[in-house]
Amino acid sequence: MTGRANVAGVRVMVDGVDITPKLEERVGTARRRRLISLGITEKRGEEADQLDIVIDDSDGGMALPKAGKRISVAIGWLQGIGVKTGLVEKGSFVVEDVEHSGPPDQVTIRARAADFTSEIRTRRDASWHDTTLGQVVADIAARNKLEARCAPALAGIRVAALAQSRQADIAFLRRLGRAHDALASVKDGKLILSPVGALTTTTGRDLPAATIRRRDGDRHAFRIQKPEEATKVEATYHDRRAGKPQVVAHGTGEKTKRVGRTYATKEAADRAAKAEHGRAARKPYSLDLNLALGNAALYPDQRVSASGFKPEIDATKWLISEVSHLIGDRGFVTTMKLEAVN
Repeated sequence: MTGRANVAGVRVMVDGVDITPKLEERVGTARRRRLISLGITEKRGEEADQLDIVIDDSDGGMALPKAGKRISVAIGWLQGIGVKTGLVEKGSFVVEDVEHSGPPDQVTIRARAADFTSEIRTRRDASWHDTTLGQVVADIAARNKLEARCAPALAGIRVAALAQSRQADIAFLRRLGRAHDALASVKDGKLILSPVGALTTTTGRDLPAATIRRRDGDRHAFRIQKPEEATKVEATYHDRRAGKPQVVAHGTGEKTKRVGRTYATKEAADRAAKAEHGRAARKPYSLDLNLALGNAALYPDQRVSASGFKPEIDATKWLISEVSHLIGDRGFVTTMKLEAVN
């Protein structure tokens, strides 16, 4: 795809076979561009990344891939002004839906991130006693044939008792993440549990931040929502010695929010109140950005600084919650959803 001096590029592999030449093949002295569009939506946490490919089949020469096939994709810029050249690997996807439509005839392929297997979405029962959060993550990773990556700040948290009742592993991980103000995600064969807005990876490597200048984009939307009124969060636990419920709290003030369950220990209740207070304390800001020149290196949970917008926007620390990349008739564009972090 071209846009003056800027040329976007893709590499598409199906079960290890490179089909990129087929998407732009030479017919005599001319080139036939079959790729109509390729879009990738990357989401945070437990939601699966999505791949959508639309291919021209007006000559009937495009074979239909079967459901279950594995597609690996890389996107980026081959050349251009004001862009970083090179292709960025965006992971592997499993084909879930194939559609042939027309006229004009075209093939539409929809695929989901390969890490989100049917096993991780199957309801199951499990329980843990007298262990650590890191061990719980390791157990779930092992039964899904994934590598466990639990942040050190979370891995050592003691777990007296924890039950998974008729919940899919991915839903259970979401519950664990929310209870600790953390994000549970499955990426590149790894099951990751990390604090929201972490500045380092689970192995201690610094996470690179990105700066988005207003001139980099062609559209933005900044929203301020009414903040939560609660300034104090309380959680209840059952005190066995006293034989009655007790309350722990985080924050101060008259406006109080209660976590809607009773915990087995004071430590668990304290963590729940702290996590909920952290969520409530974040600025109720959101920012949507469209980049006219796509940036494949952006990804969910990455820290972002804004420059050249309103003072309220530039002064806020941002975290990418969702990013979409699209290569099509507009060239290569990236859209992002961002949320404010402390």
